[in-house]
Amino acid sequence: MTGSILDTFFEECEELLEAMDAGLAAIEEGDQDAETVNAVFRAVHSIKGGAGAFGLDDLVAFAHNFETVFDDVRSNKLELDEKLIQLLFRASDHLSDLVTCARDGGEVDQAHHGVLISALAEYIDEDEEELVFEPMGVGASFEPAPLAPLAEAQEASYDIRFHPLKEMFDTGNEPYFLFQALSDLGSLSVRLDDSELPGFDAMEEGESYLSWELTLVTSEPRSAIEAVFEFVEGLCELAISSEGDEEAEEDALAALNAAFGLAPAEDDVAVALPLEQPAPEVDETPAPVEAEVEVEMVSEPEPEPEQAAEKPTKSKKESAKSSGPKPTLRVELDRVDRLINAVGELIINHSMLAQQIANLDASDTRDVETELEGFKNLARDIQEGVMAIRAQPVKPLFQRMARIVREASAATGKTAKLVTIGETTEVDKTVIERLADPLTHILRNAVDHGIESPEARAAAGKDKAGEIRLTAAHRSGSVCIEVKDDGAGLNRTKIRQIAIDKGLIPENAELNDSEIDNLLFLPGFSTAKEISNLSGRGVGMDVVKNAVAALGGRVNISSTPGDGSVFSIILPLTLAVMDGMVVSVAGHTMVVPITAIVETMRGNDDMINNLGADGTLLSIRGSFVPICDVAGSLGLRCSSHNEPAGVYLLVETENGDRCALAVDDIHDQRQVVIKSLDGVCGNVPGVSAATILGDGKIAMILDPESIVTASSSAAVFDTDRRMSNAIAS
Repeated sequence: MTGSILDTFFEECEELLEAMDAGLAAIEEGDQDAETVNAVFRAVHSIKGGAGAFGLDDLVAFAHNFETVFDDVRSNKLELDEKLIQLLFRASDHLSDLVTCARDGGEVDQAHHGVLISALAEYIDEDEEELVFEPMGVGASFEPAPLAPLAEAQEASYDIRFHPLKEMFDTGNEPYFLFQALSDLGSLSVRLDDSELPGFDAMEEGESYLSWELTLVTSEPRSAIEAVFEFVEGLCELAISSEGDEEAEEDALAALNAAFGLAPAEDDVAVALPLEQPAPEVDETPAPVEAEVEVEMVSEPEPEPEQAAEKPTKSKKESAKSSGPKPTLRVELDRVDRLINAVGELIINHSMLAQQIANLDASDTRDVETELEGFKNLARDIQEGVMAIRAQPVKPLFQRMARIVREASAATGKTAKLVTIGETTEVDKTVIERLADPLTHILRNAVDHGIESPEARAAAGKDKAGEIRLTAAHRSGSVCIEVKDDGAGLNRTKIRQIAIDKGLIPENAELNDSEIDNLLFLPGFSTAKEISNLSGRGVGMDVVKNAVAALGGRVNISSTPGDGSVFSIILPLTLAVMDGMVVSVAGHTMVVPITAIVETMRGNDDMINNLGADGTLLSIRGSFVPICDVAGSLGLRCSSHNEPAGVYLLVETENGDRCALAVDDIHDQRQVVIKSLDGVCGNVPGVSAATILGDGKIAMILDPESIVTASSSAAVFDTDRRMSNAIAS
């Protein structure tokens, strides 16, 4: 059994688990139609079938009980009440844990496993047949090859092709030691392949040109050979083959197809299509997912051969083809990264060409400029295509968070439900994975500290079940993820006193509401009276802030006493290429993201108004916006510099406020390649990244949000508005 087939099975399991969670969430919301119920049943049934083909007995046994209960649900023998729905959610979570243990190894919580088995058994008839799983193909009998190892070890010959990458040598690994470890397993022969070795003048420093072809005769299993190369995984190109691999691959695919109810393929190119079966009466127009054949069907009389021949029509076949699942291709993330980096270099190359053509003294360069514009459009299309590959919707992450809320609610004795909005918002794949931990802490905090107890909510006139909204959206070139609860809100008096008692702030400190709220992110801060499994040690929100900062983002808190709190995570779009406005600031060339700019204008003295000692306002069509001197905010010149700015960039912040960024001049608008500064100089206030311009110079990419936040004019203007609103109220 090859690892690739098993990996494919686990990838399919992830998709099936997501579909199952989505179906259960729809059922909880009241959507209990036949299609939704059947979709959940098919997911559990498919996981059980695939697990049986690979000999995962624990997973098969639990999935069988889960499937049996759900089979009674879809046949209307059981009613989906609140108790059963919550049990199904717990069973779904445990099924996910079993899949993870089967894939990554580890021990299952046997006590919890037994409790769920007993709970499911209460809904199963006593005369239910004991599980005897025998994978069968459609239309033909199939008996999977035994997965147990042979009683007596037999020698086998393995052909190994090994090509180390240059990254392998950078880490200090030597091929000699790998070959020595292989020789300990059996008889090893080594042959050097220097066919890719170029001439001396064509050699590049640090590149790896040599490969080795090895033949190993051993009685050890393939896993022992793979273990030798475990520490250089991803640092080399490795291929291991042996006699009988092709037959084993075919047997594995046949077992997997049989478990999922698929017919064998007629050839190597065409994918096996499922056979048509009469659909249940409850659904006349099955969705594309229903295309897979189910072994366990509701007993119905089969149609006569003549009747069955009349049913398929040309229109139905065409509609089935058009509505079938779209083919997908799984690609390693490293390959996508290399493609995105290549697109970035393409954009830089275009900028350099454009700069050189502009500096030419040629009288007529219109043809060249036309071709260059076509080059630019092509590069943009390629950039949009590769970013669409890298971007992934946040739906799988949000579905995982539903389990966090359920477990936190059970641990605290509270009732809370998670509502997700904007699940289709696309975020970089790597960002999604790193968001799981901070979102987990925020959601646990919302359940533990935000949502009140059922008694307190009833006394306040609220629904006993608290609501937590998890939303995602794109805002002005950033990704905004919010966690909003309808709890009691932050007790700022209590937070301030705890901070004083812990010595985090002096007793006479004067803090506004926002500064008090941000005390939650201080290390060691906690409002919990007792230490529990969820909170009390003061590390959760500190972890959130550090994790978000590591992604180049920031987290904000807003709270209304009695109405709840909102935690906002703002992340920059991790795009390789973006559109920017190239500007001059105190003799330096900088770039402002075009998505943050509302409009540009040249100001005059009549439009400038003073506000207090430090603030200045720009009058725009009867309204006033604060002016933020970019050079002063970055420390490039004194903030008291009296020379009027040449150009103002009107930008909009995340909360909807507007501000005018004062710069010296605007050069042009162009595509720029984003280069991160995290590994060079860390977090720089007012600067989000850097880029390389067409003339080879490095320009900073500004962060308008942080510049506005640090501006004295914006602070004075905000204070003045708060005071005016307070007087008016």
